[in-house]
Amino acid sequence: MSAYRTSTKLKLGLILAAVAIGVASLAFTQRLADRLEAQDEQAVELWARAIEFQFQVSAQAAGPGPEVWDGIAEAVRAADLAPSRRDSLLAAVDTLRDGPPSDGLDFVFSEIVEPDRFSIPAVITDTAMTAASLWRNVPDDADFLRLAREMDDVHEPIRIEGAGFGEQLVHYGESPLARMIRLFPYVQLGVVALFVFVGYLGFSYVRRSEQSSLWVGMAKEAAHQLGTPLSSMIGWVELLRLGDAADPEMIADELEADVDRLRRVADRFEKIGSVPALVPTPVRPVLDAVADYIRRRVPTSGPPVAIDVDVPDWLTARLNVELFEWVIENLLKNALDAMEGVPGPHEITLTGTELSGEVVLLVRDTGKGMDRATARHVFRPGFSTKRRGWGLGLSLARRIIDEYHAGQITVDTSAPGEGTTFKIVLDAADVGELDPEPAVV
Repeated sequence: MSAYRTSTKLKLGLILAAVAIGVASLAFTQRLADRLEAQDEQAVELWARAIEFQFQVSAQAAGPGPEVWDGIAEAVRAADLAPSRRDSLLAAVDTLRDGPPSDGLDFVFSEIVEPDRFSIPAVITDTAMTAASLWRNVPDDADFLRLAREMDDVHEPIRIEGAGFGEQLVHYGESPLARMIRLFPYVQLGVVALFVFVGYLGFSYVRRSEQSSLWVGMAKEAAHQLGTPLSSMIGWVELLRLGDAADPEMIADELEADVDRLRRVADRFEKIGSVPALVPTPVRPVLDAVADYIRRRVPTSGPPVAIDVDVPDWLTARLNVELFEWVIENLLKNALDAMEGVPGPHEITLTGTELSGEVVLLVRDTGKGMDRATARHVFRPGFSTKRRGWGLGLSLARRIIDEYHAGQITVDTSAPGEGTTFKIVLDAADVGELDPEPAVV
């Protein structure tokens, strides 16, 4: 159930992260678009005033012709005036004949009106919007009046004085850059949504793959756990059929031991699907029982293997004995597998102590060891370095320690050719909490 809750939280986290990214992106790009829009408005305002200046200068240039100014100059010369006064009046007439200075108009045309100093679409019409007199960044064959009305939905038109042309309206829309910035967050949201969707599919695939591996591994583990006592029971039954060739009392004891083993296996699988009770328990007897069970199953054909338990008798932890035995059994079996093909003799050592209210157990072996990449994946369901392994033993061990015992199991040290050490950390229990008649392990 915890795994499914974690999966749901991860999916919800992906969705919330995508929403947060989208909201932040929308807010940021909206701010950028607003600032760009303000700059565009200033650019259009400058362009409109330049056009207005052009109109005004053109109206001033269309004054009296040269012959009029020549007549006025002759009149000034013929008048009875002081020489200084006459000279100043003639200079004024010459200035008016030549028209206003052209530098400002040249600047307006060369720097503002003529070149594309901005990419904002704009149309200039009369106030009645019956005709367009000028446009910029708009196709020449466009419906200018329709465009002007659409632009007015975006921005308020700018009024300029057209001098002899009457009052004019400058209509303008958004620049291509502003439109791109406003569309960008939606494109980004689409990309984020795509990544979240792909991540969701990938996560679901990995989860289904792990579940499949887990179910297959559980089935194989169950068959393996049940196979050993069943095979033994079949052998004892065959001995019974031989009659007087075997001691019935001894066979009964062995059958009882195998039946007890089957019961313990059933209890282990039953407790995997429920929340087991944790009881203050001495650690040493549990480790001794599992070590004795594994010693009887060490292959005699290979190098000798010694299994030593170096744990103080007073060391006590909160345990579910059946499940904790399963963890130690898996660690010892993995240690034996790691020693295959490695020259011996070999040693498996179980040590333990108490540190800051926690029981710390170390399981060391002298097997082939692992590199860092392998050590990072040994607890993943379905991962196995053995040719016929199903990758469930250590995954179950982590689940039992981490979820059921609120502890921690890790690869403490490992290196190729130097063996491996697994570390288990559990909550320590006070000796005073022990049951006065502890259950027999």
